[in-house]
Amino acid sequence: MKRSVLTRYRTMAYVTGVLLILLTIGVIAKYLLDVSGAAGFTSVVGIAHGWLYVLYLVFAFDMGSKAKWPFGKLAWVLLAGTIPTAAFFVERKVSRELEPLVSGSETETARA
Repeated sequence: MKRSVLTRYRTMAYVTGVLLILLTIGVIAKYLLDVSGAAGFTSVVGIAHGWLYVLYLVFAFDMGSKAKWPFGKLAWVLLAGTIPTAAFFVERKVSRELEPLVSGSETETARA
């Protein structure tokens, strides 16, 4: 597997995770704390998270199909972008698991 596949997944996992945390804070500020301006913030961050989550899904699905993951594992990785902070933990676990596959393929390519 190419390193770029893992890199783009990792990037989108971080972006999705940060936006989801910001969205959660915005929703709490809007509905529980009644902060003025929170509605606009929540709207902008929600739209950004929604569109970028679609990219996250595409990149995660591509990586999962190249890694030949079973459906359950792929579903967990895809859903991690909807649970605040889960994307960070899942990304770390996935990166540790796939790093040997990425490094091994680059070593073989360099030898050829």
